[in-house]
Amino acid sequence: MTLKKWGSIALVCMMSVSMLAGCSSKDAADSSGSTKDNGAANDKVNASGFPIVNDTITVSGFAGKFFANADWNDLRLWKEYEKMSNVHIQWDTVQKDNLKEKRNLLLAGGAYPELFYASAFSRSDLLKYGKQGAFIPLNDLIDQYAPNFKALMEKYPVIGKGITMPDGNIYGLPTLYDPEFKSVLYGTPWVKREWLDKLGLQEPQTLDDFYNMLKAFKEKDPNGNGQKDEIAWGGVGTAGVVNYLRGSFGVNNHGTSNINIDTDPQTDKARFIPTDPHYKELLQFVNKLYKDGLLEQDIVSVKSTEVDAKGMEGLIGVVDNVDPVAIYNQQGYVGMPVLKGPHGDQTYNAYGSPLGNIGMFVLTDKAQNPEAMIRWMDYFYSDEGIKTFFMGWKDETYKEDADGNVDYVDNIKNNPDGLNLDQAVGQYLIWPGGYYPGFVKQKYFKGAEGLPTSVENAKKAESHILPQDQIWPPFNFTQEEQRDLTTFQTDIETYVDEMRDKFITGNESFDNWDQYVAALQKMGVERYVAIYQSAADRYTQAD
Repeated sequence: MTLKKWGSIALVCMMSVSMLAGCSSKDAADSSGSTKDNGAANDKVNASGFPIVNDTITVSGFAGKFFANADWNDLRLWKEYEKMSNVHIQWDTVQKDNLKEKRNLLLAGGAYPELFYASAFSRSDLLKYGKQGAFIPLNDLIDQYAPNFKALMEKYPVIGKGITMPDGNIYGLPTLYDPEFKSVLYGTPWVKREWLDKLGLQEPQTLDDFYNMLKAFKEKDPNGNGQKDEIAWGGVGTAGVVNYLRGSFGVNNHGTSNINIDTDPQTDKARFIPTDPHYKELLQFVNKLYKDGLLEQDIVSVKSTEVDAKGMEGLIGVVDNVDPVAIYNQQGYVGMPVLKGPHGDQTYNAYGSPLGNIGMFVLTDKAQNPEAMIRWMDYFYSDEGIKTFFMGWKDETYKEDADGNVDYVDNIKNNPDGLNLDQAVGQYLIWPGGYYPGFVKQKYFKGAEGLPTSVENAKKAESHILPQDQIWPPFNFTQEEQRDLTTFQTDIETYVDEMRDKFITGNESFDNWDQYVAALQKMGVERYVAIYQSAADRYTQAD
């Protein structure tokens, strides 16, 4: 779940655009969040406290769910919250693997619900359906009926700047990661302390130290079994080692949410990282690791299950993943230092924004009680709501000690029916699987990133981390910009990834670097950079 790895969702077909456009006459530029005269609805929505409405209302909702979760219409979380709020949601859910297809079919056919929850709409979809009037603006609803979310927006400006579309409207509420929960935002790879000690090595501080450490792991039998079975660097694909070293080579000075773009220190303009000389040096260094056998020769094609099997045997020197305690049940790993690069750069830039997917809660123009529903969602941005969402109910699903520390009851942690943690929690709550709007706080999050070793990893790297206000979230684009990006973005980014792997593995010579740069220019990289420059300007100039 660490924020280094997130994807995007493609656009739906053009047919749905015309069908939806014909369905709505609403002026989408109106940020009132009202789709009709809601005077009657306003009268029955309580401004604060519970219940949200005095008489029970029924709302249609669609959601993507994790396979381990129980039927949402019978789920304890929703039943208890209905008692508090007097809001009953009739859920239509789909497994995450089929989410995009089902969600888009509903919108294309016009038979969509009043709200979409955990449906992971892309930024481009939020703007598209917002402009068409299918999604209503939430600006005024947040201002008037969402005090908890509004307080977070005021405390962390990245939220408002990151969820506001170029037309000035907010069409979705996000998953947020508490900026104080540092180990969920960043963490270096993990090195096996025992091997360092056995070989008499210090933790590496420079690229040369890193190279020499991996070489010793590979060649000097640190596990002492007389076999050369050690894996110096254990990871799937080349992106992990490249991302770890980006800050050591002075690239990605705004984090990795917009992986190919940062600011050129010389010009203060948007820079396309994959053609920058420092990025070339980075690939040349990783190529050296590969040529000398310090990366596995099948790193481009290896499956995660194969790496995991080696990890569970304790055969990996440096783990490129979340805490090995959680995934491999292996103790004794510590976070790698942030390495000093060839030009003196020493920052850890593989750092995502605390703003997760911004399309996790959407109200449509069919919402009969939008004021009630924004209040319904706002509860889960409050401390009480967050605690209930992640932990459930005291003495039933969790215990709390005298200091306020919480943990699941033994029936969940060591389930008598053999259920793992996700499955056991999923009988009561919906957070397993990681698809939800809300606010992730360290105190209530029980995943790998909350382990003491993960917290220590982040603390160790903290002095070399970019300042929070320099981290860019994924950008929001205008419809015109998105149309242009659709014509070349995928081709450019796929080519960049393919050539990264070829340069690293030696399947492409660095003598052909200029041809690689020229190919990207022909693919439209100049317009790509110009679009990102415009988006960056909007973001930095936003209030």
